[in-house]
Amino acid sequence: MAQIEFARGIVEESIPDVKLTRSRDGSNGTATFRFEGSKVLESGNTQEITGMYLIDEEGELVTREVKCKFINGEPKAIEAIYVIKSPQEWDRFMRFMERYAEDKGLGFTKS
Repeated sequence: MAQIEFARGIVEESIPDVKLTRSRDGSNGTATFRFEGSKVLESGNTQEITGMYLIDEEGELVTREVKCKFINGEPKAIEAIYVIKSPQEWDRFMRFMERYAEDKGLGFTKS
């Protein structure tokens, strides 16, 4: 069981586009998530967004760097950046993503 939430208790159903970057020495990196048609946006209440919570059986990864993208005054997408600061955090993040991908039937493509 791996899931993503933007507000506590509201599981995000839409599948994000995730882009990963990692330093050459592997000491740090970022994961940029983009959600189109998010459940939170459909409700029209972006005030509920308190962060992005990546939850699995190991625990929780949290980022507060979450932004809504608006087009013509309407919320259209959510972008969140999760900063990875060590090789151990990278490994933990990848374990979450493997569980999430397995639960959602997704694959990983290396560029």
